[in-house]
Amino acid sequence: MALLTKHTTTKSIRRYVADSFATWNRKLHYYIGLYLLFFLWLFAFTGLLLNHPLWTFAEFWPNRKQSTMTRSIQPVPSGGDLVQAKDIMRQLGLEGEIEWTNTRPDSSHFDFQASRPGRIFRIKADLRQNRVTVERIDLNLWGVMHVLHTFTGVRIGDPSNTRDWPLTTMWALSMDSLSAGLILLVLSSFYMWWGLLHKRWLGLFVLGLGILSCGFFVVGLRWLC
Repeated sequence: MALLTKHTTTKSIRRYVADSFATWNRKLHYYIGLYLLFFLWLFAFTGLLLNHPLWTFAEFWPNRKQSTMTRSIQPVPSGGDLVQAKDIMRQLGLEGEIEWTNTRPDSSHFDFQASRPGRIFRIKADLRQNRVTVERIDLNLWGVMHVLHTFTGVRIGDPSNTRDWPLTTMWALSMDSLSAGLILLVLSSFYMWWGLLHKRWLGLFVLGLGILSCGFFVVGLRWLC
C-alpha cells in the first residue's frame, strides 16, 4: 500500500508539473506573440518594401526634402573623430547615429554623417574657420519604415562604425529581443503541436516541408549554381 501510495504521489506530481508547464507555455505563447505582433508586422512589411523597391506607393527617396544651412561654431576640442563629431553635434543641437563616410585627407576639414530614422544630416566642418555646413534630408513614413529594417549602427567589415547613439543600442536590443521571442514562439508551438496526438502526422508533414524548403535555399542552391 505504501509503495502504491508513493507511486501515485510521484505520478501526480509529474502530472501536475506537466500540466503547469503546458499552461504556462500557452500563456507565454499568447502574450509573447501579442507583444511582438507589431514588430513582426513592421519587419514583414518593410521586408516587402525592400524586396519590391519599384512599388510606386512606397517610393521615398525621390520624395525626400532637402535643406542646407551654414553656421559658425566654437572651436572643437582636440581628440579623436568621435569626440569632435559629438561636440559639433552638441553645438548644432543634433542627435543621431554617427557614420564615417570617408577619411580625412586634411585635418582642418571634417566630414561625417549623422542618421536617425527619417532624417539624415550630412555635416561638413571647416575647423580652421570654425564653420559648418549641414545638409538635412527628411524622409517620409515609407522612408522611416525602410530605414528601421536595416538600422543597426554597424557595418560588416567596417570597424570604424560602431554604435554611439543610445537609441541605436535600444533598437538593436529590440531586434535581439524579437529574434529571441521568435525562437520561444517556435519552441512553444512545437511543444503544443506534439501534445496533439491526432495531428502529429499532419504536423510532421508540414514540418518536413518547411525543412526542405529552407534547406533548398541554405544548402541546395550550392548544388544548382
